[in-house]
Amino acid sequence: MLPSPTRRFFWRGPWFWIVLALLSLSAWQWLETRAALLGARQEMAQRLVEGERLMQESRALADKAMRDAAELQRKYGALEARLSEFQDQANALQSLYQEAAVSRDDAVLAEVEQNVNIAVQHLQLSGNIPAAIFALQAADQRLVRLEPRFLALRRALARDLERLRGTAFVDVTGMNLRLENVISGIDHLPLALDNVSAPPTPDVGEVEETAWWRAFAREAWKEIRGLVRVQRFDQQSPELLSPDQGRILRENLKLRLLNARLALLSRDQWTFRSELAAAEKWLERYFNADAKATQSAQLHLRQLLATEIAVALPTLHESLAAIQNAKASREQP
Repeated sequence: MLPSPTRRFFWRGPWFWIVLALLSLSAWQWLETRAALLGARQEMAQRLVEGERLMQESRALADKAMRDAAELQRKYGALEARLSEFQDQANALQSLYQEAAVSRDDAVLAEVEQNVNIAVQHLQLSGNIPAAIFALQAADQRLVRLEPRFLALRRALARDLERLRGTAFVDVTGMNLRLENVISGIDHLPLALDNVSAPPTPDVGEVEETAWWRAFAREAWKEIRGLVRVQRFDQQSPELLSPDQGRILRENLKLRLLNARLALLSRDQWTFRSELAAAEKWLERYFNADAKATQSAQLHLRQLLATEIAVALPTLHESLAAIQNAKASREQP
């Protein structure tokens, strides 16, 4: 039986090709969709694997961070404990430093007071201004590092130093040494009659050749002439002193010069000059003015007479008062 024309040529109809195209399109879309789904599934699987790996790494990092945090917390606690210990030690050291500073300040104040008292002694006993200035400078030098706390004391010291530097200097030590040299040379000064030449003695070379009575007469005449001295003076006749009177004169002259030394140390101008003037007159009256020792002693006495010793010296009361104020302020709580 022959196929019908309709069945024989159905593929020639347009619907066949339309259906075939639709089917082909559907198959292609199915295949493409299946391939896309497979790719997405594979990508999702890879992402899941990567996410799992990242999660594991994150967990590992989190565990490490927790361990590190715990270690840091332990170390922080140890540091806090050591910091507290260091703070206690710092407080103890601060207390010790404050106590040491207080004791050091007290020691410095005591040393400064001692130096100022030494300066006062130099001024009162010998009038030695350079020594007093040196003592005050030493006191001021001890306060250099403590200046913020003792500024008022340093100012008082500076004012007293300025007063000392402006005071006329009297070399009491040098004058005392010159007086001591004159006193030590009194015993060696020749008296006014010591330069009188001895009378000529008779020639006794031929005594043995003369008669005994002539020898006796010459010896008697020699003794008689030795009892009397005749000398001519163009100036005023010197005082005739026995050996005992000469010794008493020298001792009295030493006493006058010693009184002058005491007056020098006490700054007694009137006594100093009166004793030196009397000593100079005694040298001129009783001692040989032509001797070099006498002239040297007289020169020293004239130079000392021309020296002004009654110079008003600073009392350093301001520095002493500043020291007492500093000590009182430290004793207050």
